Amino acid sequence: MLGRNRIFCKDILIGFVLTGPIGIFTITRTPDTTLWRWVDEYSTMEIQDVTISRKKPIYPVSAALQKYLRTYQRDARMPIGYRHLMDFYETVPVMDKHGRDTLWETPLYPPHVQEQLYNGLKIIYAQLKASGNTRIVEHKYIDRVEYCAFGNTHPFRVRIVNRLNDVYDYFYVKQADASRIYGLELEQIISPNPVNYLVDGHTLVEEHIVGIPGDVFAKSLMYTPDYNPKRIAKEFVKFNERCIITLLGDMRAYNFVMQITPDFDDFQFRIRAIDFDQQFYEGNPKVYMPQFFKDNLPYVQLCMEHLTERTVSQYQQEERSSIVHRVRSERHRIAALRDVSNTEELSTPDNVIRLREGYARYFHDNQYLRCCTMTDIIELNVKNVIRQVKL
Repeated sequence: MLGRNRIFCKDILIGFVLTGPIGIFTITRTPDTTLWRWVDEYSTMEIQDVTISRKKPIYPVSAALQKYLRTYQRDARMPIGYRHLMDFYETVPVMDKHGRDTLWETPLYPPHVQEQLYNGLKIIYAQLKASGNTRIVEHKYIDRVEYCAFGNTHPFRVRIVNRLNDVYDYFYVKQADASRIYGLELEQIISPNPVNYLVDGHTLVEEHIVGIPGDVFAKSLMYTPDYNPKRIAKEFVKFNERCIITLLGDMRAYNFVMQITPDFDDFQFRIRAIDFDQQFYEGNPKVYMPQFFKDNLPYVQLCMEHLTERTVSQYQQEERSSIVHRVRSERHRIAALRDVSNTEELSTPDNVIRLREGYARYFHDNQYLRCCTMTDIIELNVKNVIRQVKL
C-alpha cells in the first residue's frame, strides 16, 4: 500500500499513482477529460502493475465470421495450414546476438516435408502481398521458419528473402482465433493503421508490422536529441484513447511498436499494436488502458513532463474526431462486424459484467450496465464518441 502517499480525490475513478523522485502523479479521468496531476513527495517508487487473470482461450472462427471475411476479401484457400507447420520433430532455441534466449525456436522438419512446406509458404506470401500472383516470389526463397510456444496462438514467424538483392521480409502463420480477428478488423476500421491478413479455416496469416518494439524504444531511443518528446507523448495519449474505445487489451510496451517517419522539419511518431490476443476478453478496465502498465511507465512519465491537462484533452479530442470520420466512412462494414460478433461468445459472462460495471463507473454512464456483450460495450463507446465530437 502507498499509505499516506496515496492521493484521494472524489473524481478519481481509476488512477495510476506513482511515488518517486519526480513526485506523485495521478492520471485520472472525468467524462470529458483526463487530468494529469503531480505533487512532489517521497523518493521511493512503488507501482502496482496490471495483471492478466488467466490465459485467454482460442475461440473458433464461426460460419458467420467466415462469411464476413469472404465479403471483405479476408479469406483465402492456402496450400498449407498451421497444422502442417506443426509437423516438426524437434526445435532448437533461437538466441540473440548477446546469447540471450529470444523465446523463439527453430523447428526441424524432414527434408522432403520442409521442401513442401517452404513452397507452400511462398505461395501464401504471394496471396498475402499480391493477391496470389506468384511472379513476385520467383526470385524469393524461405530463409527460415521460427516457432514461439510463448504466445497465445503459438505463432510461426517466416523470413522470406529476395535472392537478387538479399532484401528480406517477414510474415506470421498462427492459429485462427476469432477474437484476434475481430481485433484486426477493429484496427483496420477505427485506427489510422491498415492491417493485412488472411484466414483459411484454422489458419491465420498476418503481415509483419514494421517498427521498433515499444520497450526497446523506451529504453534506448526515447530521449534521442533529434526527437521531440512532446510528439511521442502526444502519440501515446492518442494510442491510449484508441485502446480504451476498442477494448484492445494488454498493450504493454513489448506488444506495440513505434514507427518513426522523418518529416521536412521534424520526426513523426506512430504507435501500432502488434498483438491482438487480448481483444475484449478481460473484465478489468485497466487492461484496456496502456497508461496503467508498469512497462509503459517511461511513456507515462514523458506525458507527465511535457503535457498539460489542456493539451491532453486536445489530443484526445483529435483522436475521437478521427475515429468518428473513420466510423462514418466504414459504417456498413462496422455494422456487419457488430452483427457477427454480437452473436458469438468471446469472453465469459463474469468478465462482461465486471467490465460493464467498471466502464459505467469510469465514464459516469449507467448505460453501460445494459450491455450484454463485449460488442455492446464497444458500440456504446463509439456512440458516446460520436455524441461528444462536434463535426
